[in-house]
Amino acid sequence: MAELSFKDFASDQEVRWCPGCGDYSILKAVQRTLASCGAEPAKTVFISGIGCAARLPYYIESYGFHTIHGRAPAIATGVKLANPELDVWVITGDGDGLSIGGNHLLHALRRNVDLNILLFNNEIYGLTKGQYSPTSRIGTTSPSSPGGSVDTPVRPGAFAVGAGATFIARGIDIDQKGLPGILTAARAHRGAAFVEILQNCIVYNKDVFESVSSRKTAADHQIRVEHGQPLLYGPNQDKGLRLNPKTLQLEAIQVGAQGADEVLIHDETNPNLALMLLNLAPPMPTAIGVIHRRQTEPFEQAFWNAKPRERRQRVVTLLHQGNLVDHR
Repeated sequence: MAELSFKDFASDQEVRWCPGCGDYSILKAVQRTLASCGAEPAKTVFISGIGCAARLPYYIESYGFHTIHGRAPAIATGVKLANPELDVWVITGDGDGLSIGGNHLLHALRRNVDLNILLFNNEIYGLTKGQYSPTSRIGTTSPSSPGGSVDTPVRPGAFAVGAGATFIARGIDIDQKGLPGILTAARAHRGAAFVEILQNCIVYNKDVFESVSSRKTAADHQIRVEHGQPLLYGPNQDKGLRLNPKTLQLEAIQVGAQGADEVLIHDETNPNLALMLLNLAPPMPTAIGVIHRRQTEPFEQAFWNAKPRERRQRVVTLLHQGNLVDHR
């Protein structure tokens, strides 16, 4: 098969999001990832729910399914079970995936279905004109919260840890250097790979992640994590994270000759460390990169390994029974 470029994964559909939307950058990162990984369009499937993010399957030259609100993980599970050889991606947003779709997302993660789940988090409902979402911060003003939201927001990564996800990462929409690498790692993982992408909604929640994404401030407000490497950040990598022995919480320290040995080393196999990193809130830095990864048997592999011939024959029989309802 000839080497492909990101243009080979661009469909003939006109890309339509608001000018300046972070989704454009995410789309480009996805297309670049597929090309660099040698993905085959005919063996690739993108499945989405409802929302601005859910338009993405139209713009990828592959198979795709624009489903109903929140149900993309359930549809994707069926696709993966029916044909485990397919490369299946789920595209969802903070509203689609963590509100009406929270139940379906939870079970896809706990089952460890071999899906690449990309959750675009802009902390707002964009398509339905700016209502606050499950991830909106306290005080967010919107048409549905004119006095400011009082809801405690969901932390997507912490949700994934609680669901037992075997791969959890976080990226930034405009980071064309780092995001494709995160997506490549997610695709290589055998099991449910959950990637939260901080995405700018230029119309309804503009610059909510500005401190994390801006070149002027990113060094002080984000920490790039890498397995086996110290948790350092800052313009000169002169700040670090250590575990406070009394509170058992992460805290920031200034790294000098005396403090370097106190800095934690990132262990992506440790779910407790992952939870602490994913729960960091300002003024602490935001963790970016692969935060948690461990390998267990994917759901579809376990499913078909259990009496595979009998299962396949049962499916064939059911498909040929027409409208008969007694499937005992």
